[in-house]
Amino acid sequence: MRIKSDSYSTFIPAIIIFLLAACGDDQAYLPKPKGFHRIELPSHNYTALDTPLPYNFEYSKHAKIVPDQSFMTEPYWIEILYPKFDAKLTISYKEVNNNLDSLIEMSNDSHRLTTKHHVKATAIDDYVTVTPKGITAVVFELEGDVPSQFQYYATDSVENFFRAALYFPTSTKNDSLKPVIEYVKVDMMHMLNTLEWRKI
Repeated sequence: MRIKSDSYSTFIPAIIIFLLAACGDDQAYLPKPKGFHRIELPSHNYTALDTPLPYNFEYSKHAKIVPDQSFMTEPYWIEILYPKFDAKLTISYKEVNNNLDSLIEMSNDSHRLTTKHHVKATAIDDYVTVTPKGITAVVFELEGDVPSQFQYYATDSVENFFRAALYFPTSTKNDSLKPVIEYVKVDMMHMLNTLEWRKI
């Protein structure tokens, strides 16, 4: 193809600009990806519950025990707060009184409270386990942006029914909270494995 001489005045400068741009800084400038909070996780350390309750367990030394503040609170209900993580464990307890119908109702209520999250949950897994102290428990693990990611209930089927649930009262997405969720789950399983009933 022949280029007319009068076209050089526009063609040659365009080539020069293109070559200079190609030989310049080849770093691609892209928007920064959305960052997540940097969370420092302390080592797991535990202490025994030191309150007059019909149950006992070991809980994290990085948490504190307070009375349950909900409008539906009952005797022996407490909360375990992780101030550094803005996390909360709600602990509820009921007496079974050797009543099978009551036990079934409590179990069904626990399942209903868990399945309330199915709208936002991408998965709900549950399994039955027996603790080293011989207590049977049903554990629920939830995935997705749900307010409660880990729950369980435990019972001896005749006298005691115990339930624990993890909550994060925050708008932070659960994928960025994942390290904290996994950290508190370890603490919750330690609580479950050290759970025992006691007379008060």
